[in-house]
Amino acid sequence: MKTTLLLGAGVGLCAAMAWAAKDPVIMTVNGVDVPKSEFEYLYHKNSQQQISAQPIEEYLDMFINYRLKVADAQAAGLDTTAAFRQEMAQYRHDLAAPYLVDSVYLNQLVKEGYERSKEEVEVSHIMLFKQPSSAENALNKNKLDSLRNCILNGEDFATLAGRYSQDRGTAGRGGSLGYISHGRYPYLFEVAAYNLQPGQVSEITESPMAYHIIKSTGRRHARGTVRAAHILLLDREGNDAAAKARIDSIYAVLQADPDKFEKLATEFSQDPGSARQGGMLPWFGSGQMVQEFEDVAYDTPVGEISKPFRSAFGWHIIRKYDAKGVPSLEEIKDKELSRLQNPQDFSYMLIKRNQNEKLAKKHKAIVNDATLDAIRAKVMKNGLDSTFYLADASLDRSELLKIGDKKYAAVDFITELGGAVQADKGNAVEYINNSFEGFLNRKLIEAEEDWLAVNNEDYRNLYNEYCNGSMLYEASVKNVWDKAAKDTEGLEAYFNTHREDYKWKEPRAKGILVQAKNDTVAAEISKRYLELPKDEALSTLRKEFKGEASFDRVLTPKGSNAMIDNLLFGGEEVKPSNSKYTLYFLLDGRVVSAPEEMADVKGQVTSDYQEALEEEWLNKLKTKYPVVVNRKVLKKVK
Repeated sequence: MKTTLLLGAGVGLCAAMAWAAKDPVIMTVNGVDVPKSEFEYLYHKNSQQQISAQPIEEYLDMFINYRLKVADAQAAGLDTTAAFRQEMAQYRHDLAAPYLVDSVYLNQLVKEGYERSKEEVEVSHIMLFKQPSSAENALNKNKLDSLRNCILNGEDFATLAGRYSQDRGTAGRGGSLGYISHGRYPYLFEVAAYNLQPGQVSEITESPMAYHIIKSTGRRHARGTVRAAHILLLDREGNDAAAKARIDSIYAVLQADPDKFEKLATEFSQDPGSARQGGMLPWFGSGQMVQEFEDVAYDTPVGEISKPFRSAFGWHIIRKYDAKGVPSLEEIKDKELSRLQNPQDFSYMLIKRNQNEKLAKKHKAIVNDATLDAIRAKVMKNGLDSTFYLADASLDRSELLKIGDKKYAAVDFITELGGAVQADKGNAVEYINNSFEGFLNRKLIEAEEDWLAVNNEDYRNLYNEYCNGSMLYEASVKNVWDKAAKDTEGLEAYFNTHREDYKWKEPRAKGILVQAKNDTVAAEISKRYLELPKDEALSTLRKEFKGEASFDRVLTPKGSNAMIDNLLFGGEEVKPSNSKYTLYFLLDGRVVSAPEEMADVKGQVTSDYQEALEEEWLNKLKTKYPVVVNRKVLKKVK
């Protein structure tokens, strides 16, 4: 039997990003067609960054240069490296993410959650924890099923919960969780609880950590959330009278002066977490506090202080600061979306399954159930162990997924398991099922990305812009930027050839500015400088006189440095800029009217040399790679 599902056919990188037939070719560069949509997209983007729109003919030259560099990058294989392919695959995936969101389905889940948030349900449960063994889990589910039948036949739920439930916090209360509100429990548990009417008992319900039977005992309108502070006196020794007397004395003080609540909470409350905050608690809703505490907190008017009351922890006094009703749909939407898309919650799986179903229908994918069953049977034989991964020619070659001409064999899926081990056979089958669902989802997304690359112009243009831009960057680094930065001889030659292009409007001071501790150190520095080769002097002096002087190479016009102005431009004497030192002077100080060497204007020379290298590079490209422009299509550019 075969099931219709999706499977994605991978596309290549920039050059392989196909375009629809209705998108005409505006030019061909080195045999590669460039669609009109790409030219138009980049032209408009460039025009938006200009004061006035750039003439198309002028932009055409820029675009051709851009595509020539891309062609050269491809010819150099810059788009074939593992790092580049990984980067592009990730960008392609990230770019597709917004297109994969089924906003209709998400909004449906959000609205369902919002409707639940309008009510609170009172429930009890019997819980059995999940175990490492699938056999034990099967026994637990059978046990819960038997307990459910007993309850349906009239046995008391609370009695059975007290006897069998492994939730120690509620077993002593007959399994009672009190009233619960939306968003406080795992998705499946919450949905099951809200779907019950008072008196009804659920089927066996699964949560991430356990299995449950849930009984509904009540329903009411949601009470919203409360902001309150409290003073707690613990009753550790069961001396109720003593604790009551102490809480009553605190309450008497508060009756006389309510403004002392924060001070008294800080001094006397035995809840250390809130005592440090003057008794203040975070906002809370139904099901977050013990029932006695919640009831008093909700019943106390805002701004008022409650009478002392008892809970399982001891004696409390509450001061209520604020209360909020049920928020609107818009107010909870962002939080709800974040919760729904938490990979740890079942709602995330629902979203993925919906995505699979939607894309499967769109792409007419096929899963070969016979092959998948054969994989499950192999796992059931020995579990998921090393023998499972041994080559099995007949199974490995069996078709597992298919879409169009693209096929995935069983071995493609098995390889993606990465050698995972699971000795328990039942758990191993469950692992295979979950892993295949994830494998299928990845192939579905790949197929949708392929479809977007062909059919969605915005997606295609954004991807190609990033891909070509990345190649262009790497090519420019190789042919221009690194070459200019590292080619010392080339820089020197370029400077000497174009020396007349580098002039200053005013003279500059040049030399090594020294700030020293005293005259003795200064004299030693001056003597040592004369002994050293000029290209090693600065680094050597910094090492030898570390802590006794500072050294800075300077090339600066008048007015830029007060010490330099004093030494060479007739300025007033000033104190050293570094308070550690007492005097300053220049080594080889002089005033120069024009650059003496390339280093004097290295930044400008490097920039100009880069431009020269780029021009030389482009001239080579124009002779190396043919460009054919379709003038008829160019005229249709908007």
